[in-house]
Amino acid sequence: MSEMNNAASKGLVYKNHPLRRVGNMIYYGSMADKYIILMQVKETKKVDDMDVATRVSIQLQLTDPAVKSRDVVVKKSEKDSLYAAMDVGCVWLERALAGKL
Repeated sequence: MSEMNNAASKGLVYKNHPLRRVGNMIYYGSMADKYIILMQVKETKKVDDMDVATRVSIQLQLTDPAVKSRDVVVKKSEKDSLYAAMDVGCVWLERALAGKL
């Protein structure tokens, strides 16, 4: 039972990084790290009774509050599905955190 409570308090984790959704924004990574991925669902289409993302912007961002807002975005792209965006975002985040930009 304690394992379930611990997992619930951590929230959703994908490939060892936290994943949070706020409206149409999805944050991947930890604000305690140097970088985070921000994905924004720009367009969706109805498939049966579900909204499926058809346009998603991805940004690799610095988390340092001292960085000027115009310098926060390190890389950006746009994909035609959430799966493709997560795939790219995961690679970018791993490389950035490993110092391999």
